[in-house]
Amino acid sequence: MKNVFIVGSKGIPAQYGGYETFVDNLVARQVSKDIKYHVACMTFNKNTRDYDYNGADCHEICVPNIGGPKAILYDLKALNWAFKEIKEKNLRNGIVYILACRIGPFIHSYIPKFHKYGFQVWVNPDGHEWLRAKWSKPVRTYWKISEAGMVKNADLLVCDSKNIEKYIHETYRCYNPGTIFIAYGADITKSSLSFEDNKVKDWYQAKKIMPNNYYLIVGRFVPENNYETMIREFMASNTKKDLVIITNVEKNDFYESLKEKTHFDQDARIKFVGTVYDKGLLKFIRENAYGYLHGHSVGGTNPSLLEALGSTKLNLLYNVGFNKEVAENAVLYWSKTPGFLSELLEKTDNLTARQIDNLGKKAKQRILYGYSWEKIVSNYENAFLKD
Repeated sequence: MKNVFIVGSKGIPAQYGGYETFVDNLVARQVSKDIKYHVACMTFNKNTRDYDYNGADCHEICVPNIGGPKAILYDLKALNWAFKEIKEKNLRNGIVYILACRIGPFIHSYIPKFHKYGFQVWVNPDGHEWLRAKWSKPVRTYWKISEAGMVKNADLLVCDSKNIEKYIHETYRCYNPGTIFIAYGADITKSSLSFEDNKVKDWYQAKKIMPNNYYLIVGRFVPENNYETMIREFMASNTKKDLVIITNVEKNDFYESLKEKTHFDQDARIKFVGTVYDKGLLKFIRENAYGYLHGHSVGGTNPSLLEALGSTKLNLLYNVGFNKEVAENAVLYWSKTPGFLSELLEKTDNLTARQIDNLGKKAKQRILYGYSWEKIVSNYENAFLKD
């Protein structure tokens, strides 16, 4: 039996979040009987509990809600828990899989402890966290130092993007890092909802949106997702459709500065509609969008892009390596050149139903052949057992 400890996700069952969704699918879709998962789960409740979720042993770890540093503390406490379990149960020759590069300055002290019991330490480096504009300069410096520490000390780096894998080898050649590529997953099953469902009717009526008459954006409201370009260009276009933006903008300084710069609040087509945590409803909203706009410029394989390719026929992506690697020729691409996206929007308004259907088929094929959860789970199980 191969014991695999997973550290770094907020926990399962997943409510939201890329890592949480990944761990949930890895566990829920498990095929091999030769793997036992042990999953750390974050809580702010001091009354922690252990519980079973689809055969995985889940252990809650309490951390104080102290903002950003809580994630570092959580990872360290989770590693302490994993080592305690391994030592007390005398487990041998397993894997500790750490999601994200938050604890680089501390990881070197843990490696020998796990190696003593034959456990390898694997790391998923995620994307370029140190490039995100939301972090202050000292925090970005920490992220870069931490990334280097994780790459230097990990036994294996599991990259969900070939671009990230290439970056790791080019940037940290001096460490001669061992890497493998296993993508993130998505599915292409249709939403079980229909226009007759009350939750669907209520949402569309409340937001004053017509099905198939809106472009959609779903993602974190941060500068590196190119909201300013997308909103400016949409406002400059002649499209009669709405721009529906599903994101959380509460207490967001970026939202206020963007409103001041673009005056999007004076364009009735721009509609910030808040968040949608109901997965079935969100999938239905994606399926019934005329098109999807994706502006992510930092990171590896983006979950919201995969979900869009699996659900929306017409996808307009920012032209950057991470996005092109995933979507290839199944989408249309735009740049930040002034006028480029607004012109593209006007052109896509005039695409025929057959042209849109063909793009939709290509998008679903990208998911089916490269990013289905069945394929991703199989790749992970083979990697864990091959070790």
